[in-house]
Amino acid sequence: MWSNLLHSFAPTDVLDIVATSVLIYYLVLLIRGTRAVQILTGVLVLVALLGFATFLNLFLLGTILKLALLGAAVSLPIIFQPELRRALERLGRGGIFRSEDVERQNRTEDRAMSIMARTAFLLSRERIGALIVIEQQTGLKEFVESGTVLNARLSAELLLSIFSPRSPLHDGAAIVREDTVEAAACLLPLAEQSLGEPRLGTRHRAALGLSEQTDAVVIVVSESGTVAVARDGKLTRAIEEEPRLFRFLLAATRPHRDPGAMRRDLVRNLRARLTPPRKTAAQDHAADHPS
Repeated sequence: MWSNLLHSFAPTDVLDIVATSVLIYYLVLLIRGTRAVQILTGVLVLVALLGFATFLNLFLLGTILKLALLGAAVSLPIIFQPELRRALERLGRGGIFRSEDVERQNRTEDRAMSIMARTAFLLSRERIGALIVIEQQTGLKEFVESGTVLNARLSAELLLSIFSPRSPLHDGAAIVREDTVEAAACLLPLAEQSLGEPRLGTRHRAALGLSEQTDAVVIVVSESGTVAVARDGKLTRAIEEEPRLFRFLLAATRPHRDPGAMRRDLVRNLRARLTPPRKTAAQDHAADHPS
């Protein structure tokens, strides 16, 4: 038996198993922490009940479960539309199989993140609501065109004037790309309100809706003074300190990379690990002239 199995086992079968395992692994990573987990659990329960009904020859129950599974199979693409959109989008930009870059120094985004974090808490103290969208690799042109195009240099004063209650641009979202405010008063898609979840305001639902469809990071300032961030279809708890928000934004955003940047970073990191650190002039002086 085992000899026949080994003879029929080709190298392509190993490749098939490995590829399928990798696909399942990334699928689990994609749906982890989303409502898709509960829905798939319910589908698996229906499959287990169908197997139980088939084993005991429960004809009526088995027929009902087959019809339920057929309806679930038809409705799954509709239910998982945000997750499927995000998966295909990440696949298109190489985000699923690409390792994240952790080097954050010398980025022009550092200044922008500092400005947006400070502005968010200035608005929070004044109890002024705001939506600040940080555009990343997914283009937001359709949302930019729904508002007023500005293409102005990012500053705290500009954001404060946009979200001032007397400003004609305060009702909507401001979209920021790198250090430029592309547009203000932009309309965002609303996330669906699921049963059993806490009720969310329109501003939070708009932030979640955009983060479900794109890789944008959205800062939400509510009129009650709380600050939160929406990313990948999830909303953080209230962030109470400006430095914490700044660090979170740095961790949640990615620098724009050229095609050969990852390869150069890999070579640089390997070289840094294999090459002993050089002593600076101050260290050499201290070694030659101990106190």
